[in-house]
Amino acid sequence: MSSHSHHETEFHTHRDTLVNALRKVLADDALLYQSEDLSPYECDGLSAYRQLPMVVAIPTTIAQVQDVMRICNQLNVPVVARGAGTGLSGGALPHAQGVLLSLARFKSILNIDTDNRSATVQPGVRNLAISEAAAKYRLYYAPDPSSQIACSIGGNVAENSGGVHCLKYGLTVHNILQLKVVTIEGELITIGSNALDAPGYDLLALMTGSEGMLGVIVEVTVKLLPTPERAQVLLAAFDDVVKAGSAVGNIISAGIIPAGLEMMDKLSIQAAEDFVHAGYPTDAAAILLCEVDGTNEEVSDHISAVREILQSSGATEVRTAKDDAERATFWKGRKAAFPAIGRISPDYYCMDGTIPRKHLPTVLKGIEDLSSEYGLAVANVFHAGDGNLHPLILYNANVEGELERTEEFGGKILELCVEVGGTITGEHGVGMEKINQMCVQFETAELEQFHAVKHAFDAKGLLNPGKAVPTLHRCAEFGAMHVHHGELPFPELERF
Repeated sequence: MSSHSHHETEFHTHRDTLVNALRKVLADDALLYQSEDLSPYECDGLSAYRQLPMVVAIPTTIAQVQDVMRICNQLNVPVVARGAGTGLSGGALPHAQGVLLSLARFKSILNIDTDNRSATVQPGVRNLAISEAAAKYRLYYAPDPSSQIACSIGGNVAENSGGVHCLKYGLTVHNILQLKVVTIEGELITIGSNALDAPGYDLLALMTGSEGMLGVIVEVTVKLLPTPERAQVLLAAFDDVVKAGSAVGNIISAGIIPAGLEMMDKLSIQAAEDFVHAGYPTDAAAILLCEVDGTNEEVSDHISAVREILQSSGATEVRTAKDDAERATFWKGRKAAFPAIGRISPDYYCMDGTIPRKHLPTVLKGIEDLSSEYGLAVANVFHAGDGNLHPLILYNANVEGELERTEEFGGKILELCVEVGGTITGEHGVGMEKINQMCVQFETAELEQFHAVKHAFDAKGLLNPGKAVPTLHRCAEFGAMHVHHGELPFPELERF
């Protein structure tokens, strides 16, 4: 028997054992293992990485999730949890010898507690659906990723998602109270509480942004906020991106914290305008969208102050949305920026780095220089207020070598962010995409601590292996560090 045939036989035997065990706890329609059924799960929103899982499990109850985890732990099978699949870092990329655990059927809003301004929801509930359900109580859920119409709250917690309003209201980690999580051993644990704080270590913050490496989230209690009395948006056009970047700092320096402060450059403005007709000035080098909210008096004062700051910062035009419909139109263009770019390029690669705001002009110039060096156009979309950059590198995957060149370019942008005191991710997570740049951001001792935390929750290294935290071997190969004394802590975590 050839080596290939032997491996194939071994794979099918292993899969059959797993399928037979899972059949005892899941319905037939909750278990997929034929290749044509597996294809929809081969990647998340970052389609550059693709891999078919061995099996897809689609449980409907927490007890079934526990059973799946116990079986996988017993058989030493890797588990990758997946929400809506809208992630942009390859965090939900399946494992070839593992189970892809879909939480798609966990889509119920379990409770809205108006007295305590909270909602308890299952992880498959769409981000926007929470605010829609709470609207009749004049409450809403603040974090609003651009994909909020589709992305699920479980994935938001796993990636610590942000959105255009996170400048004032914080990321997911600032807007959740309690999680129910299933461990790799199948134990159901509660982290956090319904109160504003809980005793002990802050495991709620640890689990938020852990990218499915520490446990599987099966229930989330989020904070709800009162709907502001009024919200209004200013749109400012600039003939120079650096001036727009300086205006951002001037607004914050004036002591005004907008609900949202976003920037788009010329290429993204034109693409968004062609796509949704938001009324953007297509001759501008950059636009800023600044939203202020609060009481009527507060908003009136801030709108007036921000308008003056924008004009004194060199804006060529400043518009105020005249009503909620125009406000929604201004935001529609920004939130549609990613799909809009998809209409003008065969492929694009979305980066996600965060920098101190004061370095925005420097980093923009650096991105421009790299764009010339690599011969690839870049459309820039920023959560400018909190320094979270989303450069979109335009490329064509059908041109041989262009994806690899694009990935290298993207890596250089992230390393530039680290160089100016920033970080390699703001909200998309590390996943597969940025794992090499983790070696640039962190020293050996820090990565050893990450592995120690992983080992405490998942001693066998079965949860989402190969993501987010690089092995020390990988970093040594990447040339970013040396392995101390030739030894590796927790060698079992190196095997995937």
